Formats: sequence, structure tokens, C-alpha cells
Amino acid sequence: MSKYADNSLKIIYRHVGKAVVDYQMIEDGDKIMAGISGGKDSFVMLDALLHLQRVSKTNFEVIAVNLNQKKPGFPEHVLPNYFESNGIDHYIIEEDTYSIVRSKIPEGKITCPLCSRLRRGKLYGFAEKIGATKIALGHHMDDIVETMFLNMFFHSKLSAMPPKLLSDDKRNVVIRPLAYCREKEIAYAARDRAYPIIPNNLCGGFQKDSKRQAVKAMLSEWDKEQSDRVANIFRSLQKVHPSQLADKALFNFSLLHANRHLN
Repeated sequence: MSKYADNSLKIIYRHVGKAVVDYQMIEDGDKIMAGISGGKDSFVMLDALLHLQRVSKTNFEVIAVNLNQKKPGFPEHVLPNYFESNGIDHYIIEEDTYSIVRSKIPEGKITCPLCSRLRRGKLYGFAEKIGATKIALGHHMDDIVETMFLNMFFHSKLSAMPPKLLSDDKRNVVIRPLAYCREKEIAYAARDRAYPIIPNNLCGGFQKDSKRQAVKAMLSEWDKEQSDRVANIFRSLQKVHPSQLADKALFNFSLLHANRHLN
């Protein structure tokens, strides 16, 4: 491994370590189920979790889990070979969610939302089956900021992907160890580690999510103008002032009255 590769991983490890501490993502005795898709983000996340497991005083397990959704052309041997050659505890779940998506979504329409819901449901159920206490997903800072803008632009709400999340049914806790990592940092580390990346274009020619691609392009332009702008937007999610926004459920504006008798 090159010196540059070592440095790129050190940056990831530092960010992951800080995020884990800041949001108390991992506790003693945890069994972390790491969702591995075969993309760069999940490979880097797994690498970082295994590194943290080696150096941390906290005792926890890491189990890699891949959901094989039976997409045409998916190289089924790649991830099992990688896990086995590196001595990584793992499971491969085989569920033909691809056929379900094809049967419900018209040709040419965006499949990502339904595909994500099906995948999430399968992973949540499997986490309970193996007794996992946390589910680790490979979303990074760019994903979080993109999601915030997507929700603002198209759903009229201010929300994103939190670094730590309790599922709606209260049965699973999701953690995002890469929350402090920029996508470009992850790309550097993945390139230098030469993971056997599986391409994410195996959906039979379906359209990409044009809305997310538009937001990605916007953030890419902002990066060129100001390299820390995306990071600053993310940090703003950590410094929320309800009284400076407009949500009546978060702040009782009816109680605001001028008091000119204060010194």
C-alpha cells in the first residue's frame, strides 16, 4: 500500500472515530451488521469499522452482510471471495427484489425509492434474525447534504439522514460511521485500496434519479467555488436554532412578547 493510500485511510479512520464518539454509535458488546453493497462507500466503511474494532477499547463484533437482489449481471462471487480471503465474518442474503421492482415500476421510471425500501426492510429483518444491535450503512457527508436539499426542494421539509437513527418501528438502530467523510475522500481511499468495486449500473438501464443527480451537480459546482461549503452546510445541521426557523411544533412563537423592563 502506498504512502498516499495510508494517508487517505488515516483521514477516513479519524473522521469515523470522531463520528462514532460524537454520536455514541458503538457500545461495549454491540454486534454491528455492516450493510455491504460492493460500492466504494460500503467497502471503506467496512475497512474503517474493522480498524476501529482492532484499536478500540470497546469490545464489539462486525458482521458484513450483502443483500443479493438478483440484478442481472451482478457478479455473485466477488463479495464472498473478498470476505473469505480477508477473514471477514459475513452473510450473503439472496432475495429477488429486482423482479418485484420490475413488476411494479413502469419501464423508464425511477426505481431507486422502491428498491431502497425493499432493501431496507430485508436488512432490518435480517439484523433482528442474527441479533445485531446496530446496522451500519455507508452514507457519507455528501449523501446527507444531498438528502437535505432533496427534501427541501421536492418535499418542502427540512430533514436529512442523521448519523444515528432509531427506525420508525423502534426495533433497529441505524448508524452512519462515514457521516463526517466527504465522498472524494472515500473515493481516494477506495482507489488506493483497490477494492473489487461492483458497478452500480446493474438495474437494466433504468433512468438515474435525475433529482439527486441535479443536486449532486449543484454541490459539485459549489465545491469548485468554495471547498468547505458542503462541510459548512453539514455543520449547520449540528447547530440548529429552532427560534430562528419557522416550525411551530419546535418553537412556541406565541410566547414571544417584548419586555422593555429588563435591564
